[in-house]
Amino acid sequence: MTIVVPRPLYRDPILDGAADPVLVWHRGEGAWWMIYTNRRANVPGLPRFSWVHGTDLGVASSTDGGVTWLYRGVLQGLDTEWGRHTYWAPEIVDDGGTYHMYLSVVRGVPDRWPGHERTIRHYTSPDLLHWTYRSTLDLSSRYVIDACVVALPGGGYRMWYKDEADDCHTWAADSDDLHDWRVRGMAVAGRPHEGPNVFSLGGCHWMLVDEWRGQRVLRSDDHEHWQPQGLLLGEPGSAEDDGTAGLHADVVVRGEDALVFYFTHPGHRPGGPQDTHESRRSSIQVARLTVAGGTLVCDRDEVLYGPLLPPVVGA
Repeated sequence: MTIVVPRPLYRDPILDGAADPVLVWHRGEGAWWMIYTNRRANVPGLPRFSWVHGTDLGVASSTDGGVTWLYRGVLQGLDTEWGRHTYWAPEIVDDGGTYHMYLSVVRGVPDRWPGHERTIRHYTSPDLLHWTYRSTLDLSSRYVIDACVVALPGGGYRMWYKDEADDCHTWAADSDDLHDWRVRGMAVAGRPHEGPNVFSLGGCHWMLVDEWRGQRVLRSDDHEHWQPQGLLLGEPGSAEDDGTAGLHADVVVRGEDALVFYFTHPGHRPGGPQDTHESRRSSIQVARLTVAGGTLVCDRDEVLYGPLLPPVVGA
């Protein structure tokens, strides 16, 4: 049975601030999980930017191929010291036996952006619920967030991440085992951006980065040299809650096409109030990606039908 995929795809029912989604197949449940930054959009009295700090990781699951999502709670056991801290933008890699999470962490709950270190921590889990802290990665600075990790065709892994100390450009690091990482250097310069996401589709490699006005598309034949193309998800969509730029995306490849999961701030208006529930709330959306004539194409108004996501064979 096919059904129309709802728009928006998902809103967090507790805090209404789902952002930075990552999709992962839960081998034990036989279900897709969405793990996301759980911003506190509807909590009153949080000054300045404290509502985007002090965040947990929210979890929703889907047993019908990503059409409907059930809120399950927040991940526990991530703290390495006393107090409330900030957890952002998880990246999760399944090596077939262990889940590896690379998590952006800010100590405490700052109410402003500058002056607070950001680091990327490595955790492992057998079941996506019980997490063991492994290390805080030694990368290009102490102001790094938004890890994306991909297995390289020749072996090993590459991580791309945002370095805020380098004008918010994307840097890269390599690992043979997902534990020890060697910094390679800057990978993408240009306009400041965040949230790199790398995937392969249509015979080449693609990177999306969030320029806060849409997703910049970059193309590569070798994971080394990235050529910028146009913007996706910059023009407003017509569906409910999809009238603003698509932010910090994750991509799931389905074979000949892919799905991009992103979030919007549907109530945000430049020059309008910034401290209301409506201006802070966010929604998760999904759109289809295809390659046509060597170009990555996305129509965010295309009606999608479920199931969206196939089960993972052999999981």
